[in-house]
Amino acid sequence: MEETLHALGQLLVQALPTFFLVLLLYWFLKAVFFQPMEATLAERRQATEGVRKAAAATLERVARKAREYEQALQAAQAEIYREQEQLRNQWREEQAARIRQMRQQAHNMVEEARQRLQAEAAEARKSLESEARKIADVIVQHILGERAA
Repeated sequence: MEETLHALGQLLVQALPTFFLVLLLYWFLKAVFFQPMEATLAERRQATEGVRKAAAATLERVARKAREYEQALQAAQAEIYREQEQLRNQWREEQAARIRQMRQQAHNMVEEARQRLQAEAAEARKSLESEARKIADVIVQHILGERAA
């Protein structure tokens, strides 16, 4: 067993330079390779986060502008619809006024025609009465003239 411990001690003594060499290699790689790599990765991470935040802010601005544009578009459409409705109402009122005017003109024309007809009828009655009297006078003269003869 002593031999084994002695062999083990000798093995340990022989492994010590390798251990120190690995330890030295670890510190060297850490100082020369891993720390600059970590710094570069941290910078990259920060740059990526900055770009992500900027992109998120840009997307938010774009979304806000899109909402503003949509609201402005809806307001413009509402204004256009309101103006169209106003114009339609104005046209309806004008059309109703024209219809009332045309009805009034038609009523006036009918009234004038009725008055003309009544005047013509009255004139025709007078003319007929006058003619009837003349004919009656002629008949009476004719009848009386035959009786007198």
